[in-house]
Amino acid sequence: MTARGVPPRPDGERLTVKRMAELLNVSTATISNAFNRPDQLSEARRRWILDECKRLGYMGPNAAARSLRTGRTGNVGVMLADNLAYSLTDPVASEFLHGLAEVFDQNRMNMLLLSSQDPDSEYRSHLQEAMVDGFIIYGWLSKGRTYDRLLQQGKPMVAVDFDLEGCTWVNIDNYEGARTSAEHALKTPPQRVSILGLRLVASDRVCRIEDRELFREQRAVSVRRLSGYLDALHAAGHDVPPERIWSTPTNDHPDAYQAAWEALNTGQRPDLLLCMSDRLALAAIQVALQMKLRIPEDLRIVGFDGIPEGNTLHPSLTTVYQQSAEKGRMAARLFLGEEQDRNVLIPTRLLVRESCP
Repeated sequence: MTARGVPPRPDGERLTVKRMAELLNVSTATISNAFNRPDQLSEARRRWILDECKRLGYMGPNAAARSLRTGRTGNVGVMLADNLAYSLTDPVASEFLHGLAEVFDQNRMNMLLLSSQDPDSEYRSHLQEAMVDGFIIYGWLSKGRTYDRLLQQGKPMVAVDFDLEGCTWVNIDNYEGARTSAEHALKTPPQRVSILGLRLVASDRVCRIEDRELFREQRAVSVRRLSGYLDALHAAGHDVPPERIWSTPTNDHPDAYQAAWEALNTGQRPDLLLCMSDRLALAAIQVALQMKLRIPEDLRIVGFDGIPEGNTLHPSLTTVYQQSAEKGRMAARLFLGEEQDRNVLIPTRLLVRESCP
């Protein structure tokens, strides 16, 4: 017997809800509630049941009868770094999901969208995770309980936009895209350069990075873009101090507008803005026009992403086009085994338009 009177799992024994109920001396309904209806149990009792299930190697009830028969559900879990509403409205994330959907539609597979931001996901997601054949993890997944739980399941995983140890990944060449765009902008030497960044530091407010610690490179897409900008600037003899680099916590318009307004209302207004997303750049164009600044004569602006809105306004946006839909298609094909298992770095393309000719 082990601590608290729970016997060890016999080698090779197939664990079921019924067997776990016997081992823990509780009802099958109690086991099911611990995974699927946490509000039905006290926190202490639910935690004890989940801990014992994890120790014995039981990952939760399998809700798909078809999976019991065939070992496959026909569902793919897409683990999102952001909440669902943000992921569906952000133009880059939605285009990525569209690329996934194209390939999965062709293969008659379904997507189950999951958010790693759910603070109670360890309890709520057991059933959902049991209903999928594997996971595509988009944006970021920190090492912790969710990460450990997914690894324990032994299901296929593909990481997108970050590197995950022991996992095939698909990334955009963010460094080279940013460096190329900065080199293009520097062909007309600027007097002052500022950078509008996205999630460069751990803050829930628009801020300058100053002495704040940047996210680790393998996590932050924006840190790779920042490295590309700074290397190009340094090679051209320009050094941008930290107080001229802004970080926004989201890619939404309010944060983008605030960062652009602050950058353009400093004592020494920049004449070149390097923006790590098109939404940041579009907000900067809006602020600049409200200030009666001429683009590109008074201010040149470069974005990153290549979203359609950048080409529909005047002045149109010079930007780095990343193949977001292709990123989704490649991740899906790797997951399904339609592509040779390998890490994929997708190139970007500079689109020169009116904001920085």
